[in-house]
Amino acid sequence: MNAASPSSHRDEYTHGHHASVLRTHEWRTVENSAAYLVPHLDPAAAILDVGSGPGTISIDLARRTPHGRVVGVDASSEVVERANGLAATEGVPNVEFRVGDAYALDFPDASFDIVHAHQVLQHLARPIDALREWRRVLRPGGIVAARDVDYGGVLSSPSSVGLTRWLDLYHDVHDWNGGEANAGRHLLGWAHAAGFTEVAATGSVWVFASPLEREWWGGAWAERATQSQFAAHAIESGHSNPAELESIAQAWRDWVGDPDGWFLMPHGEIIARA
Repeated sequence: MNAASPSSHRDEYTHGHHASVLRTHEWRTVENSAAYLVPHLDPAAAILDVGSGPGTISIDLARRTPHGRVVGVDASSEVVERANGLAATEGVPNVEFRVGDAYALDFPDASFDIVHAHQVLQHLARPIDALREWRRVLRPGGIVAARDVDYGGVLSSPSSVGLTRWLDLYHDVHDWNGGEANAGRHLLGWAHAAGFTEVAATGSVWVFASPLEREWWGGAWAERATQSQFAAHAIESGHSNPAELESIAQAWRDWVGDPDGWFLMPHGEIIARA
């Protein structure tokens, strides 16, 4: 298959905001996605959550900082509206969501104690520039907390030709969009390049193995493989076609139905102090 050449000027979100993507994002909480940040939370902290998506982590952060405030920013106005609705429904008053640009934040210098970003830097063509901008809005002694998956370390069982092809294709589409699918391993280096000198790097994993976890994760990816922005980009870039994407979706459905199905996603994490 002849693939289009990667475009260095592209800076596209690989996943898009299909319902299957938002469903997996809505599962995210501080406990399962930002536990490394918990020791650094102060009840009165001012927190900026970049790439906040549906807002579940932001709202959880707001609950944990009852005397502070949390502002979530996302590029999608539709997702921002949805997140503000969720905050109102959940009755969390110290959080708000705005449309924003990760490279050009609409906030003065030294506005926040913490800038948090979960699964954001992997999608950016200029992650170091983004980190520099996030550093700008930090107060002295503030921190950037970032966590990203590293698809180069993804493990699954049983072995599957379809899921192996999915992982290769995921890297291809990420590259074509200007991102870095193996972002987890680069966070420390990116932070140093952005001017941070005090950086603590850690790691953690997600594991999906129970019947409910397989149905939730694998079912979502069976949809993403054919219906989301990922599918559109895979075809547009010339890396795949509808028939192959359907075979990948079926591989995910087969994995969901296998009682031995197991899937691990490693993540890099950084706490970078201004």
